[in-house]
Amino acid sequence: MKIVILEPLGIASEKLEVACAAVKAKGHTLVAYDTRTEDVQELAERGKDADVIVIANQPLRKNVLEKCEKVKFISVAFTGVDHVDVAYCKQRGIAISNAAGYSTHAVAELAFGLAISVLRYIPACDTVCRKEGTKAGMIGTELFGKTFGVVGTGAIGCEVAKIAQAFGCEVLAYSRSKRPEIEKMGISYVSLEELLQKSDIVSLHVPLSAQTQSLIGKEQIALMKPNAILINTARGGVVESEALAEALNTEKIAGAGIDVFETEPPLAANHPLLTAKHTVVTPHVAFASQEALFTRAQIVFENILQYEDGKQQNIIC
Repeated sequence: MKIVILEPLGIASEKLEVACAAVKAKGHTLVAYDTRTEDVQELAERGKDADVIVIANQPLRKNVLEKCEKVKFISVAFTGVDHVDVAYCKQRGIAISNAAGYSTHAVAELAFGLAISVLRYIPACDTVCRKEGTKAGMIGTELFGKTFGVVGTGAIGCEVAKIAQAFGCEVLAYSRSKRPEIEKMGISYVSLEELLQKSDIVSLHVPLSAQTQSLIGKEQIALMKPNAILINTARGGVVESEALAEALNTEKIAGAGIDVFETEPPLAANHPLLTAKHTVVTPHVAFASQEALFTRAQIVFENILQYEDGKQQNIIC
């Protein structure tokens, strides 16, 4: 098989060699591109002879895939696949697997990094300290003793719930399906409305889908406490940015930590959340730790081996 990695996977070449060693040992041809492109013709040229395509968060739509006539399998080095034309792949009989679980710890840890940064004014404290200032006006609040709402209890949501309990928080959960391990931790599942009304911190961990698009809009934000903060390390489309920015600017809620937006960074300077009050923003880095990126590369190539053996895993379609 010819395996084409359409974009860099974010790890050093020597680590990529380690991750793909088993695939190469089977005699497969591997072509890895070290630059990213949005040009449809260039992407089609890269993938035209591929039996297997590997991408991370590179959009892969019908206008490219229809030119890749040989492709049979796509191994996505990402958890979400909303950037892939899944409907067209199903129509063509192209199988897709994702890299579920690779960034569980990385994303969960950044969610708390954002939460603490917002609650304790860490970015502002850093700035004022470098300008010979003091803590005046920078007295924040603790996580300990707060009610922490987890929206979505997949692997990442479960990890966040565990960490929140370790910080001494009471945890509430909302999800379309209940997980026994969450309930064994003494965590109650409640409605989204109740979670928003009772939580001091609301952390989002749901995929982007028709059901979760704009899950948190003006009406939902209005349910939150004035002292509450919102953390989004899930997908930008889950939150209505303008509604959130308005709530922050009018101090209807106390703050937000945002890692994801409707589009991938770089963002336009006038994006409403870049100018909103009481925000800490990061450019979609929650998943991007050295450990997580190497783990996802390992999963990507294991997906290929399992597909070749007729035992597809991490199945999207």
